[in-house]
Amino acid sequence: MALQITEANFEAEVLGSSVPVLVDFWATWCGPCKMISPIVDQVATEMAGVAKVGKVEVDNNAALTNRFGIRSIPTLLFFKNGELVDTITGATSKDNIVAHLKALL
Repeated sequence: MALQITEANFEAEVLGSSVPVLVDFWATWCGPCKMISPIVDQVATEMAGVAKVGKVEVDNNAALTNRFGIRSIPTLLFFKNGELVDTITGATSKDNIVAHLKALL
C-alpha cells in the first residue's frame, strides 16, 4: 500500500528518503486516477525496501500541487536523492511505472 504523503511529511518521506521515491498526485473525483490507483499500490508492495511509493491527494495539499506545477492528474513524480528526476502525466501501465523506478536504482 502506498504511503499517504502530505505537506507535513513530504520533506521527510520524499526529499529525505535514502531510496528512490514515486509520488502519485491524484484526486478522488479523477477517473484515470482511480484506474491507476491499484497499480500504484501494487508497485508500492512489490518495490518495498528498494523504493518508496506515496500518494498526494491534490485537493488537500494545494501547496505541494502548486510547488510542482501539477496541472493534470494523475501525475507521477520520481525523486532520487531528494531531486525530481522524472515525470509521467496521465494513466500509464504498471510496466512503465516499474521501469521508471528501476531506472533510478
